[in-house]
Amino acid sequence: MIRRFFRRPSLSQPSPASMVGSYLVLCLWALVVLFPLYWLVVTSLKLPIHVSRGPVYLPFVDFQPSLHAWRYIFQDIRGDVLRPYLNTVVVSLVSSLLALALGTLAAYGLTRFSYRPRLGGVLAFVLILVFGVLAVALGVPWPVAAAVAGALFVLVVLTLGKHLGPALGNNDIAVWIISNRVLPPVAVVLPIFILFQQFGLLDTRLALIMTYTAINLPLVVWLMRDYFDTIPIDLEEHAAIDGASRYRIFWSITLPLAGSGLVATFLLLLVFTWNEYLLALFLSSADAQTMPLLVAAQHATRGPQWWYMSVLILIMIVPVVVMAIVLERYISRGLLIGAVKG
Repeated sequence: MIRRFFRRPSLSQPSPASMVGSYLVLCLWALVVLFPLYWLVVTSLKLPIHVSRGPVYLPFVDFQPSLHAWRYIFQDIRGDVLRPYLNTVVVSLVSSLLALALGTLAAYGLTRFSYRPRLGGVLAFVLILVFGVLAVALGVPWPVAAAVAGALFVLVVLTLGKHLGPALGNNDIAVWIISNRVLPPVAVVLPIFILFQQFGLLDTRLALIMTYTAINLPLVVWLMRDYFDTIPIDLEEHAAIDGASRYRIFWSITLPLAGSGLVATFLLLLVFTWNEYLLALFLSSADAQTMPLLVAAQHATRGPQWWYMSVLILIMIVPVVVMAIVLERYISRGLLIGAVKG
């Protein structure tokens, strides 16, 4: 009796009623999440008369399904769809990989090294960079503008030296980097348009890749910085004692341990660039057109053609969904590490 009285209470098992309630809530939430996908599939199988007549939900019950929209996309305008699709794949993958590579190096530097830039030097660099961009926009050849801007910056740094104001820290640098992502794209799209117009890069994949890499770089730095903070620095110190160089430590120890964070960050970048619309609208027209522009173009001729748009949206989101399913275990691990860090 005494042992029974002082026995440690065990965790109570959930009651059948609570389990049923939990499953009902999860099923309702799954219905809310999956219904738009179901509606896309159903709409892609409808004739225009079924769409205009009113909402019908069940194939073979409310309407007779048809593949006319799929035949139109894959046969009649196959060439017009293939080029934007390839542009989207190339631009999204290349820009995401570039942003991930550059941002990972920057994030590692912010977590393992201490930087003390001077505020005045940073402002001088920004002002000289703006001067170079304006010079190019006004017609000065870009090699001349770059040479003059670089010479001015070196001259300012060598002349003023340590008298450029108070020193900043790594946290200040990280906040400045992420503040560039907070700025809405519509505020910078016109200067970017003029810049690429002067360089003759409008309506090219290169312009989109450079722009997407630049706008996604702060996200990579901010996210990977948290992942690198979760990796014990003792591992790197032990490897350094054994004679490993800084590059060997980064490639052989740090990057493999941050693999889940790399995968999660890459998929996030891929989704952002895959669905980006505003910058692609200004920087491309025909040759570099992406899938979001092609989907929006279905409104241009005879009103919203929902049956064609549904097919385009389905073939647009399927690769990302498949990639998310394949990489799900890495994504879950990466999000868990980020949640623990936060």
